[in-house]
Amino acid sequence: MSIKRINVGARMSSAVVHGDTVYLAGLTADDAKADVKGQTKQILDKVDKFLAEAGTDKSKVLSANIWLTDISTWSQMNEVWDAWVSPGNTPARATVEAKLAAPGLSVEIMIQAAK
Repeated sequence: MSIKRINVGARMSSAVVHGDTVYLAGLTADDAKADVKGQTKQILDKVDKFLAEAGTDKSKVLSANIWLTDISTWSQMNEVWDAWVSPGNTPARATVEAKLAAPGLSVEIMIQAAK
């Protein structure tokens, strides 16, 4: 089975397609000064972009892992998530509090999807 890598870097790829499964890396916002809603929107825009490059879309998302630096911002993140997620196609999902790799980042999202 072939493996397709998208946006390949020295350390990681933004997405990897293996068979009929798409794996997105943990994605963060480009503008770390944005609030949780803004960062979540930026990330979900990236998710849409990488899923499209892989030949799929958000209606095929299987699972999502979400990390927040402050779990009390869960409802703010969910407001953006709920407006984005495909109705009737909600994935398995976990959301936890964790420190993120760079200062200012508040949200990180990792997705797996079917093609």
